[in-house]
Amino acid sequence: MTTIILEVDNRTVTTHFILLGFPTRPAFQLLLFSVFLVTYLLTLLENLLIILAIHSDGQLHKPMYFFLSHLSFLEMWYVTVISPNMLADFLSHDKSISFNGCMTQLHFFVTFVCTEYILLAVMALDRYVAICNPLRYPVIMTNQLCGTLAGGCWFCGLMTAMIKMVFIAQLHYCGTPQINHYFCDISPLLNVSCEDSSQAELVDFFLALMVIAIPLCVVVASYAAILATILRIPSAQGRQKAFSTCASHLTIVILFYSTTLFTYAHPKLMYAYNSNKVVSVLYTVIVPLLNPIIYCLRNHDVKAALRKTIHCRGSGPQGNGVFSS
Repeated sequence: MTTIILEVDNRTVTTHFILLGFPTRPAFQLLLFSVFLVTYLLTLLENLLIILAIHSDGQLHKPMYFFLSHLSFLEMWYVTVISPNMLADFLSHDKSISFNGCMTQLHFFVTFVCTEYILLAVMALDRYVAICNPLRYPVIMTNQLCGTLAGGCWFCGLMTAMIKMVFIAQLHYCGTPQINHYFCDISPLLNVSCEDSSQAELVDFFLALMVIAIPLCVVVASYAAILATILRIPSAQGRQKAFSTCASHLTIVILFYSTTLFTYAHPKLMYAYNSNKVVSVLYTVIVPLLNPIIYCLRNHDVKAALRKTIHCRGSGPQGNGVFSS
Protein backbone atom coordinates (compact mmCIF):
# COMPACT_ATOMS: atom_id res chain seq x y z
CA MET A 1 0.00 0.00 0.00
CA THR A 2 1.33 3.44 -0.89
CA THR A 3 1.90 5.65 2.14
CA ILE A 4 -0.69 8.41 2.36
CA ILE A 5 0.87 11.83 2.62
CA LEU A 6 -0.75 15.20 3.29
CA GLU A 7 0.71 18.58 2.40
CA VAL A 8 0.74 21.06 5.29
CA ASP A 9 2.65 24.36 5.18
CA ASN A 10 4.80 23.11 2.26
CA ARG A 11 5.75 20.06 4.34
CA THR A 12 4.53 16.53 3.90
CA VAL A 13 2.77 14.93 6.86
CA THR A 14 2.94 11.16 6.89
CA THR A 15 -0.26 9.45 7.98
CA HIS A 16 0.94 5.84 7.53
CA PHE A 17 4.12 3.81 7.91
CA ILE A 18 5.11 0.51 6.29
CA LEU A 19 6.26 -2.24 8.64
CA LEU A 20 8.64 -4.45 6.66
CA GLY A 21 8.48 -7.23 9.26
CA PHE A 22 10.04 -10.53 8.16
CA PRO A 23 10.28 -10.48 4.34
CA THR A 24 10.02 -14.15 3.37
CA ARG A 25 8.10 -16.32 0.93
CA PRO A 26 4.32 -16.70 1.45
CA ALA A 27 4.61 -20.33 2.59
CA PHE A 28 7.12 -19.37 5.28
CA GLN A 29 4.93 -16.41 6.28
CA LEU A 30 2.12 -18.88 6.97
CA LEU A 31 4.47 -21.03 9.04
CA LEU A 32 5.60 -17.99 11.05
CA PHE A 33 1.96 -17.02 11.58
CA SER A 34 1.17 -20.46 13.00
CA VAL A 35 4.20 -20.51 15.30
CA PHE A 36 3.66 -16.99 16.65
CA LEU A 37 -0.09 -17.53 17.05
CA VAL A 38 0.45 -20.63 19.18
CA THR A 39 3.16 -18.83 21.17
CA TYR A 40 0.89 -15.82 21.76
CA LEU A 41 -2.06 -17.94 22.91
CA LEU A 42 0.14 -20.05 25.18
CA THR A 43 1.64 -16.90 26.72
CA LEU A 44 -1.82 -15.52 27.51
CA LEU A 45 -2.96 -18.86 28.93
CA GLU A 46 0.14 -19.38 31.09
CA ASN A 47 0.08 -15.90 32.60
CA LEU A 48 -3.68 -16.04 33.16
CA LEU A 49 -3.28 -19.35 35.02
CA ILE A 50 -0.53 -17.82 37.17
CA ILE A 51 -2.82 -14.92 38.12
CA LEU A 52 -5.77 -17.22 38.88
CA ALA A 53 -3.59 -19.57 40.93
CA ILE A 54 -2.19 -16.72 43.04
CA HIS A 55 -5.66 -15.25 43.53
CA SER A 56 -7.30 -18.55 44.51
CA ASP A 57 -4.62 -20.06 46.77
CA GLY A 58 -4.29 -18.45 50.20
CA GLN A 59 -0.75 -19.82 50.60
CA LEU A 60 0.35 -17.58 47.74
CA HIS A 61 -1.04 -14.39 49.29
CA LYS A 62 2.47 -13.14 49.98
CA PRO A 63 4.45 -10.16 48.61
CA MET A 64 6.58 -12.30 46.30
CA TYR A 65 3.54 -13.73 44.54
CA PHE A 66 1.71 -10.41 44.62
CA PHE A 67 4.52 -8.94 42.50
CA LEU A 68 4.55 -12.07 40.33
CA SER A 69 0.84 -11.58 39.56
CA HIS A 70 1.62 -8.01 38.48
CA LEU A 71 4.42 -9.34 36.25
CA SER A 72 2.05 -11.86 34.64
CA PHE A 73 -0.64 -9.21 34.14
CA LEU A 74 1.97 -6.88 32.64
CA GLU A 75 3.24 -9.49 30.19
CA MET A 76 -0.25 -10.40 28.98
CA TRP A 77 -0.65 -6.80 27.77
CA TYR A 78 3.00 -6.56 26.76
CA VAL A 79 2.62 -9.30 24.14
CA THR A 80 -0.87 -8.10 23.12
CA VAL A 81 0.52 -4.71 22.09
CA ILE A 82 2.72 -6.38 19.46
CA SER A 83 1.51 -9.86 18.53
CA PRO A 84 -1.97 -9.24 17.00
CA ASN A 85 -0.67 -6.66 14.53
CA MET A 86 2.34 -8.83 13.71
CA LEU A 87 0.07 -11.84 13.11
CA ALA A 88 -2.18 -9.80 10.81
CA ASP A 89 0.84 -8.68 8.78
CA PHE A 90 1.86 -12.30 8.18
CA LEU A 91 -1.45 -12.90 6.36
CA SER A 92 -1.71 -9.58 4.52
CA HIS A 93 0.14 -7.88 1.70
CA ASP A 94 -0.79 -4.55 3.29
CA LYS A 95 1.92 -3.95 5.89
CA SER A 96 0.85 -0.40 6.63
CA ILE A 97 0.10 1.01 10.06
CA SER A 98 -1.41 4.42 10.66
CA PHE A 99 0.65 7.16 12.27
CA ASN A 100 -1.66 7.24 15.29
CA GLY A 101 -1.67 3.44 15.48
CA CYS A 102 2.13 3.36 15.38
CA MET A 103 2.48 5.99 18.11
CA THR A 104 -0.12 4.23 20.26
CA GLN A 105 1.68 0.91 19.91
CA LEU A 106 5.01 2.55 20.76
CA HIS A 107 3.53 4.35 23.78
CA PHE A 108 2.13 1.18 25.35
CA PHE A 109 5.20 -0.88 24.46
CA VAL A 110 7.55 1.61 26.15
CA THR A 111 5.20 1.81 29.14
CA PHE A 112 5.24 -1.96 29.65
CA VAL A 113 8.99 -2.37 29.04
CA CYS A 114 9.90 0.40 31.51
CA THR A 115 7.40 -0.93 34.06
CA GLU A 116 8.95 -4.40 33.80
CA TYR A 117 12.46 -3.05 34.39
CA ILE A 118 11.35 -1.36 37.60
CA LEU A 119 9.10 -4.23 38.71
CA LEU A 120 11.96 -6.73 38.40
CA ALA A 121 14.08 -4.44 40.61
CA VAL A 122 11.27 -4.27 43.19
CA MET A 123 11.03 -8.07 43.15
CA ALA A 124 14.80 -8.24 43.78
CA LEU A 125 14.39 -5.91 46.77
CA ASP A 126 11.62 -8.15 48.09
CA ARG A 127 13.93 -11.17 47.91
CA TYR A 128 16.70 -9.16 49.60
CA VAL A 129 14.47 -8.32 52.57
CA ALA A 130 13.13 -11.90 52.78
CA ILE A 131 16.59 -13.51 52.85
CA CYS A 132 18.74 -10.87 54.54
CA ASN A 133 16.17 -9.65 57.09
CA PRO A 134 13.76 -12.59 57.53
CA LEU A 135 12.62 -11.62 61.04
CA ARG A 136 11.67 -8.10 59.96
CA TYR A 137 10.21 -9.17 56.61
CA PRO A 138 6.52 -9.18 57.72
CA VAL A 139 7.00 -5.74 59.31
CA ILE A 140 8.76 -4.18 56.32
CA MET A 141 6.84 -5.72 53.39
CA THR A 142 3.36 -4.68 54.45
CA ASN A 143 0.29 -4.67 52.21
CA GLN A 144 0.45 -0.89 51.95
CA LEU A 145 4.13 -0.80 50.97
CA CYS A 146 3.73 -3.56 48.37
CA GLY A 147 0.72 -1.83 46.84
CA THR A 148 2.64 1.46 46.74
CA LEU A 149 5.68 -0.17 45.12
CA ALA A 150 3.56 -1.90 42.47
CA GLY A 151 1.66 1.31 41.72
CA GLY A 152 4.95 3.23 41.55
CA CYS A 153 6.28 0.78 38.92
CA TRP A 154 3.26 1.39 36.69
CA PHE A 155 3.35 5.15 37.25
CA CYS A 156 7.07 5.43 36.40
CA GLY A 157 6.61 3.33 33.25
CA LEU A 158 3.67 5.45 32.12
CA MET A 159 5.43 8.77 32.75
CA THR A 160 8.61 7.62 31.01
CA ALA A 161 6.62 6.62 27.92
CA MET A 162 4.68 9.90 27.89
CA ILE A 163 7.87 12.00 27.99
CA LYS A 164 9.50 9.96 25.21
CA MET A 165 6.38 10.21 23.05
CA VAL A 166 6.30 14.01 23.31
CA PHE A 167 9.62 14.16 21.47
CA ILE A 168 9.19 11.24 19.06
CA ALA A 169 5.65 12.02 17.88
CA GLN A 170 6.56 15.58 16.89
CA LEU A 171 9.38 14.49 14.55
CA HIS A 172 8.83 15.06 10.84
CA TYR A 173 8.61 11.99 8.60
CA CYS A 174 8.64 12.32 4.83
CA GLY A 175 8.69 10.27 1.67
CA THR A 176 7.60 6.67 2.17
CA PRO A 177 8.64 5.76 5.72
CA GLN A 178 9.48 2.06 5.76
CA ILE A 179 10.20 0.75 9.26
CA ASN A 180 12.52 -2.24 9.08
CA HIS A 181 10.90 -3.96 12.03
CA TYR A 182 7.76 -5.92 12.89
CA PHE A 183 6.48 -3.27 15.31
CA CYS A 184 6.95 0.44 15.99
CA ASP A 185 10.08 0.81 18.09
CA ILE A 186 12.08 3.91 18.97
CA SER A 187 15.32 3.37 17.03
CA PRO A 188 13.64 2.37 13.72
CA LEU A 189 11.38 5.43 13.96
CA LEU A 190 14.32 7.73 14.63
CA ASN A 191 16.07 6.28 11.59
CA VAL A 192 13.21 7.13 9.20
CA SER A 193 12.80 10.69 10.46
CA CYS A 194 13.91 13.23 7.86
CA GLU A 195 14.85 15.95 10.33
CA ASP A 196 17.40 16.27 13.11
CA SER A 197 16.35 13.84 15.82
CA SER A 198 19.26 14.51 18.18
CA GLN A 199 17.01 16.04 20.85
CA ALA A 200 14.68 13.04 20.82
CA GLU A 201 17.70 10.72 20.92
CA LEU A 202 19.16 12.59 23.91
CA VAL A 203 15.89 12.40 25.84
CA ASP A 204 15.51 8.73 24.94
CA PHE A 205 19.09 8.00 26.06
CA PHE A 206 18.72 9.86 29.36
CA LEU A 207 15.41 8.20 30.24
CA ALA A 208 16.70 4.78 29.16
CA LEU A 209 19.72 5.31 31.41
CA MET A 210 17.45 6.13 34.34
CA VAL A 211 15.00 3.26 33.73
CA ILE A 212 17.61 0.61 32.93
CA ALA A 213 20.72 1.56 34.93
CA ILE A 214 19.06 2.36 38.27
CA PRO A 215 16.94 -0.83 38.43
CA LEU A 216 19.95 -2.85 37.25
CA CYS A 217 22.07 -1.41 40.07
CA VAL A 218 19.31 -2.28 42.54
CA VAL A 219 19.17 -5.85 41.21
CA VAL A 220 22.96 -6.30 41.33
CA ALA A 221 23.25 -4.81 44.83
CA SER A 222 20.34 -6.92 46.10
CA TYR A 223 21.73 -10.17 44.76
CA ALA A 224 25.25 -9.35 45.97
CA ALA A 225 23.85 -8.99 49.49
CA ILE A 226 21.71 -12.11 49.03
CA LEU A 227 24.73 -14.14 47.87
CA ALA A 228 26.81 -12.95 50.83
CA THR A 229 24.00 -13.94 53.21
CA ILE A 230 23.49 -17.35 51.59
CA LEU A 231 27.22 -18.16 51.79
CA ARG A 232 27.10 -17.55 55.55
CA ILE A 233 24.39 -20.18 56.03
CA PRO A 234 26.15 -23.19 57.66
CA SER A 235 24.15 -26.06 56.13
CA ALA A 236 24.11 -26.94 52.44
CA GLN A 237 20.39 -27.64 52.63
CA GLY A 238 19.76 -24.19 54.09
CA ARG A 239 21.81 -22.54 51.34
CA GLN A 240 19.94 -24.45 48.65
CA LYS A 241 16.55 -23.55 50.12
CA ALA A 242 17.47 -19.86 50.38
CA PHE A 243 18.78 -19.72 46.82
CA SER A 244 15.76 -21.57 45.40
CA THR A 245 13.46 -18.75 46.56
CA CYS A 246 15.15 -16.29 44.21
CA ALA A 247 16.50 -18.54 41.42
CA SER A 248 13.40 -18.11 39.23
CA HIS A 249 13.46 -14.33 39.51
CA LEU A 250 17.20 -14.18 38.82
CA THR A 251 16.76 -16.30 35.68
CA ILE A 252 14.00 -14.00 34.39
CA VAL A 253 16.12 -10.90 35.15
CA ILE A 254 19.06 -12.31 33.18
CA LEU A 255 16.86 -13.21 30.19
CA PHE A 256 15.02 -9.89 30.06
CA TYR A 257 17.96 -7.57 30.76
CA SER A 258 20.43 -9.33 28.45
CA THR A 259 18.11 -9.31 25.42
CA THR A 260 16.87 -5.74 25.90
CA LEU A 261 20.32 -4.35 26.65
CA PHE A 262 21.65 -5.92 23.44
CA THR A 263 18.96 -4.06 21.52
CA TYR A 264 18.93 -0.66 23.19
CA ALA A 265 22.42 -0.13 24.65
CA HIS A 266 24.02 1.28 21.50
CA PRO A 267 23.62 4.38 19.32
CA LYS A 268 20.97 4.72 16.63
CA LEU A 269 23.52 4.70 13.78
CA MET A 270 24.85 1.33 14.95
CA TYR A 271 21.37 -0.17 14.98
CA ALA A 272 21.78 -3.57 13.28
CA TYR A 273 18.26 -4.11 12.02
CA ASN A 274 18.30 -7.75 11.02
CA SER A 275 20.07 -9.02 14.13
CA ASN A 276 17.97 -6.77 16.35
CA LYS A 277 14.75 -8.13 14.88
CA VAL A 278 15.78 -11.62 15.91
CA VAL A 279 16.77 -10.49 19.41
CA SER A 280 13.55 -8.47 19.67
CA VAL A 281 11.60 -11.68 19.11
CA LEU A 282 13.32 -13.08 22.20
CA TYR A 283 12.14 -10.40 24.63
CA THR A 284 8.78 -9.61 23.00
CA VAL A 285 7.67 -13.19 22.30
CA ILE A 286 9.89 -15.87 23.84
CA VAL A 287 10.70 -14.41 27.27
CA PRO A 288 7.01 -13.74 28.18
CA LEU A 289 6.31 -17.36 27.17
CA LEU A 290 9.16 -18.73 29.29
CA ASN A 291 8.64 -16.66 32.45
CA PRO A 292 5.59 -18.60 33.77
CA ILE A 293 7.31 -21.89 32.89
CA ILE A 294 10.43 -20.85 34.81
CA TYR A 295 8.41 -19.98 37.90
CA CYS A 296 6.48 -23.25 37.68
CA LEU A 297 9.58 -25.39 37.30
CA ARG A 298 11.44 -23.75 40.17
CA ASN A 299 8.62 -23.13 42.66
CA HIS A 300 6.72 -25.97 44.33
CA ASP A 301 4.06 -23.65 45.78
CA VAL A 302 3.18 -22.26 42.36
CA LYS A 303 3.09 -25.74 40.83
CA ALA A 304 0.75 -26.97 43.56
CA ALA A 305 -1.53 -23.94 43.17
CA LEU A 306 -1.62 -24.37 39.39
CA ARG A 307 -2.61 -28.01 39.74
CA LYS A 308 -5.49 -26.96 41.98
CA THR A 309 -6.54 -24.23 39.53
CA ILE A 310 -6.39 -26.47 36.47
CA HIS A 311 -8.35 -29.24 38.16
CA CYS A 312 -10.89 -26.75 39.58
CA ARG A 313 -10.12 -27.76 43.14
CA GLY A 314 -9.21 -24.27 44.37
CA SER A 315 -11.11 -23.29 47.48
CA GLY A 316 -11.14 -19.56 46.71
CA PRO A 317 -9.18 -16.67 48.27
CA GLN A 318 -8.17 -16.99 51.89
CA GLY A 319 -6.96 -14.37 54.27
CA ASN A 320 -8.22 -10.90 54.98
CA GLY A 321 -6.09 -8.86 52.59
CA VAL A 322 -4.75 -9.02 49.10
CA PHE A 323 -1.95 -11.07 50.59
CA SER A 324 -0.65 -11.72 54.03
CA SER A 325 2.93 -11.11 55.05
